[in-house]
Amino acid sequence: MIMKTSIDFFYERFLTFLLLFGMLFCSEGLSASSAGQLKAQSDSVDFVLYKGKVMDHKSGNPLAFASIMLKGSNISTITNSEGSFSIKIPLNLLDGNLMVTFLGYRNKVSPISSLDPESSILKLDELTVMLPEISVVFSDATSLILAVLEKKKDNYQNNSASMTAFYRETIKKRKTYVSLLEAVVNVNRSPYTSTREDVASLYKARKSTDYQKLDTLIFKLMGGPYNTLHADMMKYTDDIFDKSMMNSYEFSFDQATRIDDRLIYVVDFKPLSYISEPMYYGKLYIDSESLTMISAVYSLTLDNRDAVSAIFIKKRPLNAKVYPTKFNVRADYLQKDGRWYLGYSRVELDIHIDWKRKLFNTNYGSVMEMAVTDWTFPEEGEKLSIPKERLRPSTVISDEAEGFADPAFWGDYNVIEPEKSIESAIKKIQKQLKKQH
Repeated sequence: MIMKTSIDFFYERFLTFLLLFGMLFCSEGLSASSAGQLKAQSDSVDFVLYKGKVMDHKSGNPLAFASIMLKGSNISTITNSEGSFSIKIPLNLLDGNLMVTFLGYRNKVSPISSLDPESSILKLDELTVMLPEISVVFSDATSLILAVLEKKKDNYQNNSASMTAFYRETIKKRKTYVSLLEAVVNVNRSPYTSTREDVASLYKARKSTDYQKLDTLIFKLMGGPYNTLHADMMKYTDDIFDKSMMNSYEFSFDQATRIDDRLIYVVDFKPLSYISEPMYYGKLYIDSESLTMISAVYSLTLDNRDAVSAIFIKKRPLNAKVYPTKFNVRADYLQKDGRWYLGYSRVELDIHIDWKRKLFNTNYGSVMEMAVTDWTFPEEGEKLSIPKERLRPSTVISDEAEGFADPAFWGDYNVIEPEKSIESAIKKIQKQLKKQH
C-alpha cells in the first residue's frame, strides 16, 4: 500500500533523526567540551575577517541564503536570513576574488582588496527572464525529474570527501530562545551514488539551554547535523523520490529563472489529491544544460495530524496532545570543477502542545541549519579516517555554555553570521556566565 511504503521511508530514514520530546528523557550525549578537544586551535591569527551584507541593487532588500565563495578555493559561506555574512580569508589568499550567487540574479565577483573588512555591501542585479520553450525531450515535468535523477552520477560528488561545516540549532518557546547550539563539524561524505551513510563528528561546539523556561518538559532535537545532511534530496533521493513513490506525486513547470547566464527550470511538485498521508511538496530548481538540481525547497503536508505526530514525537507527556505545525526543508548546492556539492541545508520544525486542563497552550519553534565552509578530498587509494568520537543519529549534544564567553572561540573556522535575535540571545548567555563567575 502507498501509505505503508512512504511512512516506512520517512520513519526509517529521515524523520527518525529529528525529535526527542519527553519528561527529562535520558539519551546518549556528546558534550561540547569534549568535542572541543578533538582539534586544537592555533593562537596565531592567519586570516582576515570580512563582514557585510548582500542585497538587491535596486530595492536594497537583503538576499537571504546567498552563496559566497572564495574563487579558486573550497572556502565558502552563506548569508543569513537578514542577508548578512562573515567570511575568514587566509592571509595568503587576500589577492583573490569573492563570488556571490543567488537565484534570479547575476553573479557578483569582487576583488577582496576592494572590500571593507568591517562592512562590505555587495549589491546584485536581478535578471529579467523570458519564459523559455521547454525542450521537446521533456514535454512534461515528470520526465525532466526522472532525467535529473538518472544523471546524478555524472553531476554530483563522485568520490569520498571530508567536509567542514558550521551547524546551528535553535529552539524557541513562543518568541523566546530557550536553547542555542552552535558547532563546527566534520563530515565524511560518501559519493552521491553510494548507499553508505555519512559520518559526522564535532570539532568545537557550544550550547546553552534555559531549562527554567521549558516548564517541566524537556524538548530536545536528536541527531544534530544528520538532520541537515538528510535534507540533501539528491544524496538521499529514496527518502522522497523512491521509484515506488514517484507515481504518488504530480510535477508541473513553473516560471523559469536564471543564475547569471544559466537558465534554471523551476518544477513544482505535490502529492496527488487523493493521498491523505504525510508527503512532501515544494519547488525544485534545475540547471537546463546539465540537468542538475541546484536547489530544493520543500515542506511536509500536515493535514493528517495523528500520522505526522506519530512520525516526529518519540515520547510525549500524558496530559497533552502534541503535533507539528510546520516542517520546512531547504537544500542548496555549490559547483566546483564541474561537480555539485551540498552547500547549505536548513530544517524548520514547529511544535504545538495542547495541554489538558490548562488555560494556555505552548508553541515551540526550532531551526537546524548547516553551511559547508570547506572540503578536502583524499589522495588516490587513501581512505577517510573514521573519527573516534563520531556523532550518532541518536545523539543529543550535551550543554556546555562556556564557549559563549570567548570572543575568539571559533578561531579560523567560518560560521553563519547570527541574525540579530540570535546575537541578542548570545549576549544574554554571556551576561549569565559573568554572573556565575
